[in-house]
Formats: sequence, structure tokens, C-alpha cells
Amino acid sequence: MSDLLHVEDLRVQFPTRSGTVQAVRGVTFSLGQERLGIVGESGSGKSQTGRAIMGLTPEHAHISAQRLEFSGIDLLKASAGERRALRGKRVAMILQDPKYSLDPVMTIGRQIVETLKTHERVSTSEARYKALDMLAAVQIRDPKRVFDLYPHEVSGGMGQRAMIAMMLIAGPELLIADEPTSALDVTVQLDILRILDRLVIDRGMGLVFISHDLRLVSTFCDRVIVMYAGKIVEELKASELSQAQHPYTQGLLNCMPRIGANRHPLPVLDRKPEWML
Repeated sequence: MSDLLHVEDLRVQFPTRSGTVQAVRGVTFSLGQERLGIVGESGSGKSQTGRAIMGLTPEHAHISAQRLEFSGIDLLKASAGERRALRGKRVAMILQDPKYSLDPVMTIGRQIVETLKTHERVSTSEARYKALDMLAAVQIRDPKRVFDLYPHEVSGGMGQRAMIAMMLIAGPELLIADEPTSALDVTVQLDILRILDRLVIDRGMGLVFISHDLRLVSTFCDRVIVMYAGKIVEELKASELSQAQHPYTQGLLNCMPRIGANRHPLPVLDRKPEWML
């Protein structure tokens, strides 16, 4: 299996009045046609890693890497135009909350059509047909009705499915999903995961799945990267997450509630200074 993405010694820094914040510190991993989970607390650098790959980091940030390559393309040397051509067409990212990702003054259908026409030469009628087909593919029951709705007129789960449809309409080879199920109820979560799983299997797509939910990642992903304070502290098979060796990963697992166990109050993670090194 050939790798789609190579990340080596990725660093993302933000200058502030009080000094430089190192959001991502020396992250290294590769990704093939598989499901890679990235877990960690808020502020651990998960989302900034995904945004750096996408080229969505704010302009004032400083990004460096020994290697940041997608399908043979050096992402650090690619021009702004080349990065725009990649985004949406070959690499896509599902952001955490569709309420803030979808344009509130455009219908859902128009946004999906616009995404497709940006990357492919298709007529408006053909783009509409493909958009309706994609809405159906993400299990929206009445695609024609949803096509003409505005984002505020749909539920969180339906908005997230519409966002996934928009990101997949051009057939990307790599999808970065940043907390795609965090705002959804359990039954809708399972539907979204089944959709993503089918895309990886049927299309041979690479998936980076960013989440706080260790239990979810352990059952859904193939491999897991654990991040703390901007760096990777552990990498292992998802099925072996419960056997993690690093004390930070063990601490996260220990803080999770367990059915049938009297654990009140829940343990608090005791962070160690040496984890920052």
C-alpha cells in the first residue's frame, strides 16, 4: 500500500505579545488508504496539524517541516494557486461545526454545486444532478428538499451530512475530518461513521480522523496517534489502544467513565513536566 501523505518534523508556531506559541512540535507520520485517528486534549495540536496539511493556517503563523508531501507534491513549496486547486478536489477537510462552516446566506445545494463547478467543467444541470446524488449518498432522505434549504433550516446531523457531501463531491483522495461527530447524537454518529468507513473502503481514500473520543477511535480507526502539547507521545494500532504504554495515554483512558464501576469522582489527569520534552 503506497502512502498518500508524508509528514516529517512538522512545526507550527504563532507569534504573540508574550512570546512564540509552539502549537505543533515535530509531528511525523505517514498515511495510506486507511483510517488514522489523532487524539488528545483540546490544545494538543490536532486541528492545527490538519490545517497545516490543508494550507488553512493563518498567515501570521510560521510553518516548517522536513517533509510535507501529498501524492508527490511538496505542499510547502506549492504556490497559493496550486494549494487552492488541491483543496476540495484532491484533499478535503470536514470542520467541526457545520453551523460555522456552511455559508448562512446560500442554500445547501448551491454551495455543493459551487464546490463542484470550481474543480470540474460541468453544466449547472449536471452539477445539480451530482449534488443530489451525493446528498443521497450521505443518507439524506429527501435530497431535493434539502438542496433548497439554508443551513439554519436543517438539524445539526443533517448539516454535518451536507458538509460531508460538499467535501466529497469532487472525489478527494485524502479527507481530514476534525471532530465530525462531536455535536451529533449517538445514532447519527453511527450513520456518519458508516459513511466515512464506506468511502475509505470503496474509494480507497485516506482518512485522518481527529477526535477527543478514545473509545470511538479505538473501534473505528486502523491506527492512532496520541498528541500532547503539540507533539506525538505515542502511536499504536487502534485495537491496542487499551494497552497504551505512555502515562499520558493511560491517564486519558483512566479518566473515562466505565459502566458498572463506582468511580465518583472520576480521576483527574496528573500531567507531568517531562511529557512536554
